[in-house]
Amino acid sequence: MSMPIPQAVGGNRLIWDELPDSFRGVLEAAVGSPVSRAVSKDGGFSPGLASVLTLADGTTVFVKAADVARSEFTVDAIRRETRVLAALPDDAPAPRLRWSFDDGEWAALVTEAVAGCNPAQPWVPEELQRFLAAATVLAERLTPSPIQADPIEHDEDDFHGWTKLASDTASAASLEPQVRPYVDRLALIEQPWAAATAGTALLHGDLRADNLMLTDDGFVMVDWPEACIGAPWLDLVFSLPSVAMQGGGDPPQLWAGHPLSHGVDTDAINTVVAAMAGFFIYRSLQPVPPLLPTLRMFQKAQGMIAFDWLSHRMGWR
Repeated sequence: MSMPIPQAVGGNRLIWDELPDSFRGVLEAAVGSPVSRAVSKDGGFSPGLASVLTLADGTTVFVKAADVARSEFTVDAIRRETRVLAALPDDAPAPRLRWSFDDGEWAALVTEAVAGCNPAQPWVPEELQRFLAAATVLAERLTPSPIQADPIEHDEDDFHGWTKLASDTASAASLEPQVRPYVDRLALIEQPWAAATAGTALLHGDLRADNLMLTDDGFVMVDWPEACIGAPWLDLVFSLPSVAMQGGGDPPQLWAGHPLSHGVDTDAINTVVAAMAGFFIYRSLQPVPPLLPTLRMFQKAQGMIAFDWLSHRMGWR
């Protein structure tokens, strides 16, 4: 029996009818028409509202909303994404921001509703090629970055998961048997994170199938709270474990055959793949966040794929 393919669905989305009446009124006033229909979008890992609203005047918009009582993380993500969308130029492949709200308790943003769909999962070849091509388009259009954002090299602590595991024997003991012998070596490989990731491109920071909308004339990237500055090939590298996990092929082959891989320093890609594996695997060992029961499984699956990719590169298997 084949194993189910992990999907990027965290569960427990807030839905339109669960919003307080007063807050629904604020949103309807902002969009200029009563809501006649709300369709929740289940993809992604957030317990906040993420719905396409059809308005009484026939227009559609997309809304994200959450309050700190339900999820401080989601409120912070909405705030970060609002800043990014407000700054992006009109020709960026992102939805246009129409309105935002933040009263310290509730945060919300409203964008245009993108006329498109996510790639099918498991992957089909034509849509996978469009996804891989989108990574090139992002790198070309967003280098140098058209907006101010934090450099990804500053996220060293998040991407030194192996260093943390090397000094945490209890957590290291829970690792998969094929991983345990390499923890110290992986901790060394991930060290040059800042140098390996430095660059001038604006990165989406979370390039996955559920964050890409295929349209009639191209694509639109949604969900921008992790946007940052770095090397233009990083979005592609970060995406390949999820592509492999969902049936799109092996990362070594996908990377080697992609134009963004040309000329990338071997040590730099080794550092990034090692750090990515450590990020996912270390996070997968942490307690399950409230309302997101599938997140740790999703992280572990990607972490193990990234570890296998590095093992292939290093000749460990």
